[in-house]
Amino acid sequence: MSKIAGVLGGLGPEATVDFLAKLVAGTDAANDQDHVRLLIDHNPTVPNRHDAIAGRAPSVGPQLAEMAAGLERAGADFLVMVCNTAHAYTDEIRTAVSIPFISIVDVTVEAAAAAGHRQVGVMAAEGCLRAALYQQALTAAGCEPVLWSDDELESFMALVYRIKAGERDEDIRSGVSRLATSLVFGGAEALIAGCTEIPLMLAPESAPAPLFSSTDLLVQRTIELAKAD
Repeated sequence: MSKIAGVLGGLGPEATVDFLAKLVAGTDAANDQDHVRLLIDHNPTVPNRHDAIAGRAPSVGPQLAEMAAGLERAGADFLVMVCNTAHAYTDEIRTAVSIPFISIVDVTVEAAAAAGHRQVGVMAAEGCLRAALYQQALTAAGCEPVLWSDDELESFMALVYRIKAGERDEDIRSGVSRLATSLVFGGAEALIAGCTEIPLMLAPESAPAPLFSSTDLLVQRTIELAKAD
């Protein structure tokens, strides 16, 4: 019997759909029964995480903890969350449950460090960077994070909100690519796509340096854990 994965999703919706599509495509399955069983709380009503982290709005930790506890009650064996920024509330989530919560940040940094990269560019949203989620994890792994300037981060956030609004114009794709290239010019020998909207507009084969997609790596870990004996 496969383990049941609980997914905290909807943060945002298209990124969650992208995760689920990749999970299905990445599973070695000859029939329906070979796929991973999922319990999904697709909850786009969770307020803006960036505002909460910046102190402009109340913490969203209680909502995320409630989602996690609900998935555990429903039968999930472990939890994942398809949003990097919301991992600022990892402690609240883990306190609310007795099952493992797999960090997308840890999974991604482990892969980048294992590949031998030491100067790693972090493509992440405002709240994720303000909470220093990737900076702390990379430093602990012996890597040096390479970051955008404040102006570049502002430009990225404008692109992210356009992606969340359903826009797919070529200028968004080229803008994300330019911001990736800026990190490479700043010394990054590899890149982390630390925002689950990035894979919607930037594929690894189009990136200016090796790109570690947090979405793809979380998909891989989810399948491994679900199929583990």
